[in-house]
Amino acid sequence: MNNKTVLITGSSRGIGKEIALKYARERYNVIINCIHRETDLYQVRDEILSYGAACLAFVGDISNYSTAEKLLHTATTQFGDIDVLINNAGVSYVGLFSDMTPYDWNHVITTNLTSVFNCCRLVVPSMVAKHSGKIVNISSVWGNVGASCEVAYSASKGAVNSFTKALAKELAPSNIQVNAIACGAIDTEMNQFLSTEERDSIIQEIPANRFGKAVEVADLVFQLTKGNEYLNGQVIQLDGAWI
Repeated sequence: MNNKTVLITGSSRGIGKEIALKYARERYNVIINCIHRETDLYQVRDEILSYGAACLAFVGDISNYSTAEKLLHTATTQFGDIDVLINNAGVSYVGLFSDMTPYDWNHVITTNLTSVFNCCRLVVPSMVAKHSGKIVNISSVWGNVGASCEVAYSASKGAVNSFTKALAKELAPSNIQVNAIACGAIDTEMNQFLSTEERDSIIQEIPANRFGKAVEVADLVFQLTKGNEYLNGQVIQLDGAWI
């Protein structure tokens, strides 16, 4: 109970999983979450426990405010206040804008943006009361420059970037740091739809000559939550100098 507590949304695989394992190795109490992949989430929980860290696995759609409330109630009952919040839950939609339905749009926006509002809204009051807290939002380079055939995703991540900067200004007097990481091409399941030729074409555009690794995102997240308290309101691009 003396350990710090971290909540990572969207943590059954990929970037979220690697972030959760990073904090587990540092002996944080780790709260993980997903909406569908229950079996995968419990496998991550078992891996976290193998490091000797405490873990709570919660299955539910945190873009729904009442579900997010249940998650926070369960988490704080078990571990106390949240010290670190990592908003990672996200989905993509690749396709022509003219083919996108209102459902598709709302699904992307609520998953990628509303979930960030919900979790921040529920966690921030206790952080303000303690005069301490770290929030990191996982964003995308497409939130900075936009991507063809990813209008909703780009819009949601652009909003996350602005949300980050605005909330950081509001919470800085309370010694709370809010930053975002704008990821480039990271080698996760979200990019598995790409053909070998498409992957090779993207790699040719990246000066680092490769996709990023989820563990590299996790390492940067941890640095942001352990490092300089004067670093605040930043959207840090992690893309191998791609964009």
